[in-house]
Amino acid sequence: MELLKASSGLSSFAATVQNYSVENMSYTLPSIRSIAKLAFGSAPFAFYNIGVLAGAPDVCVNTQLSCHNATAVANTCCFNAPGGLLQQTQFWDTNPATGPTNSWTVHGLPNNCDGTYGQYCDEKRQYTNITAILKSYGATTLLNYMNTYWLNDPNDGTNEAFWEHEWGKHGTCISTLDTKCYTNYKPQEEVVDFFNKTTQLFQTLDTYTYLSAAGIVPSSSKTYTLAAINAALETARGVSAVVQCSNGALDEAWYYFDVKGSVQTGTFVPTNQGRASLSLAYVCV
Repeated sequence: MELLKASSGLSSFAATVQNYSVENMSYTLPSIRSIAKLAFGSAPFAFYNIGVLAGAPDVCVNTQLSCHNATAVANTCCFNAPGGLLQQTQFWDTNPATGPTNSWTVHGLPNNCDGTYGQYCDEKRQYTNITAILKSYGATTLLNYMNTYWLNDPNDGTNEAFWEHEWGKHGTCISTLDTKCYTNYKPQEEVVDFFNKTTQLFQTLDTYTYLSAAGIVPSSSKTYTLAAINAALETARGVSAVVQCSNGALDEAWYYFDVKGSVQTGTFVPTNQGRASLSLAYVCV
């Protein structure tokens, strides 16, 4: 499986294409990523707290771990249902290359307990102004971070369009982000919580470093087995992850969590993907 990253198209960096190969699997790190990394550095951002600008999520006590209930849980403001198996998806985009040279990028946060996912669950909250919403809550640090690590393929549209899609398709299906789950709710504050929590989670999942620690580093010629990649990701967290390939190239990593409490304030517990029907994601040839 080959993972070739395209050149950034910037003449001063065009010759720096390198890739990871995995027994027919390689991925390159496009030089354009180094530009953003120089601007933002390697340290994680402090995450944004909307505080006095908004209401507050419901206080949850004696919470259950999502996807582990034997009977229906009535309070879906403190228990994620049916979307209790949350999947933090990351991209390694190659054509065109996007993001910093030493980091994967954010895709989203979908999923139900069986590995399927709901979509577009609230037509009234299909917002088309994510950037404006974040700015209205003073979340400029979060917005800057997203413009570095949560990027759309330029051929598919703007970052804003991607964020609108992820919120509308997946964010509206997270039960604890329903407007009724806030005390003194302020319009669209749940949008800030969705993007804040997703980027927070992303910062705890450094796919690039996980692979590098196992000696899986960019190369234009060396190959690695799929088993080695899976082992590197599992070693880093103690539970398995899923990698997905496109046209023989590694381009996605999926990490799974159950949640004890709400998405906003609960505890994310790493879990294996065994409940999900995702066996095809392992087929990288």
